[in-house]
Amino acid sequence: MRKFAVLRPHLDEGVPLTAAARAAGVPTRTAQRWLSRYRAKGLDGLKRKERSDQNTRRLPDDLIALIEGLALRKPRRSCAAIHRRVAHAAESRDWPVPSYGTVHSIIRALDPAMVTLAQDGPAAYRDRFELIYRHRASAPNAIWQADHTMLDTLILDANGKVARPWLTAIMDDHSRAIAGYSVFLGAPSALQTSLALRQAIWRKRNPDWPVCGIPDVLYVDHGNDFTSEHLDQAAAALRIRLVHSAVARPQGRGKIERFFGTLNTELLPELPGNVVNGKPVTPPKLSLPEVDAVIGAWITGTYNVLPHSETGLSPVASWCGDGWLPQIPDSLEELDLLLVMAAKPRLVRRDGVHFQGLRFTSPILAPYVGESVTIRYDPRDLGELRVFHKNRFLCRAISPEHAHEIVTLKDIQTARAAHRRVLRQQINERVSVVGEYLSEKSSREKTGPPPRQRRAPKLRTYRADD
Repeated sequence: MRKFAVLRPHLDEGVPLTAAARAAGVPTRTAQRWLSRYRAKGLDGLKRKERSDQNTRRLPDDLIALIEGLALRKPRRSCAAIHRRVAHAAESRDWPVPSYGTVHSIIRALDPAMVTLAQDGPAAYRDRFELIYRHRASAPNAIWQADHTMLDTLILDANGKVARPWLTAIMDDHSRAIAGYSVFLGAPSALQTSLALRQAIWRKRNPDWPVCGIPDVLYVDHGNDFTSEHLDQAAAALRIRLVHSAVARPQGRGKIERFFGTLNTELLPELPGNVVNGKPVTPPKLSLPEVDAVIGAWITGTYNVLPHSETGLSPVASWCGDGWLPQIPDSLEELDLLLVMAAKPRLVRRDGVHFQGLRFTSPILAPYVGESVTIRYDPRDLGELRVFHKNRFLCRAISPEHAHEIVTLKDIQTARAAHRRVLRQQINERVSVVGEYLSEKSSREKTGPPPRQRRAPKLRTYRADD
């Protein structure tokens, strides 16, 4: 076809066929045959005729079925191993022995979806070949996604030990904007999810982070924190519909997984303590609050303001749209009571309520001395407690020593760890003195009178008789 395309302009210009064939590098007889086919049937006459036995094999059907069965059978075998097995079976049954190329072509002709299902199982088949529906929420705050990931970085915890933090993120499905997040140590919990939701729902102090409001749907997986009674009650009170993804079906969480990948590849490699393939590249230097601040600055200053490849707009611009009013709880206190406040039973003492080594007092507690109450507290600020008696709110109890300070649970844990280190150092100093004393005493005992020697037995032996 290509060479005939070179011949055709010469023929249209009246150039002799012999000269045109010579210019195209085609024998004259071939050029004549092409020309006659073209004049008779047009371009269809120049198509190469297919063989009548194309895509058919001369091998017995049982032999072809054997090759396909070995290719689909577990464990997976190489083409060379299948060829050896088939050749041995063909010789024993007087079948024609197929060549390696024939066996390879039969295996290559198998449906890839069938091979994946047979060798890798239904999960791999579903992830590669099943039709998926890519959905985008029709409006901001229609659907939020929440998920956790272990960050590819190492930090120093309150005790100065190396630890690997987790991140909980809340993403708006329509705009891809991050509405809230929480960085923490330890396994994901309902409290960390509640802290991220609290930040996502309420108004931010940063004017460059306008994402807020109560979503219609919260899309989560089947983690223990996402299926907890606490989150169910909070969602019901806020009128949020919880939707759990199918077990072992990650397709619906692709948007937030992509955000985690962007964070781990763009921000974390620039921080000390970055982890690559499970091994740290640089020694950790940052603490948990410092990593929290770096991630927050990156979300508000980089991720939320750069144009998204699919939407064409920045997440913040897509969330704001033409202007609309998100649904906000009546007060931050109400939101904290639903999401953040952890409940603990306590006994009212004469000097107040004791919790985490702090003392909380209020004049309203005077009639309840000796009675059991329930306290609710914010782990990020232990300056005050909310006290309930028989499910009835009594008062806010204040810690007099920290009335004008923000004391977090992490601060208390850090102070306790520092105090334990001081005590451990003092213990080691005293133990070392005792060790020196015992070593001197043992040396004096060694220089004392020698131990009594064992007397020879009076009973005479045969050797003594000699």
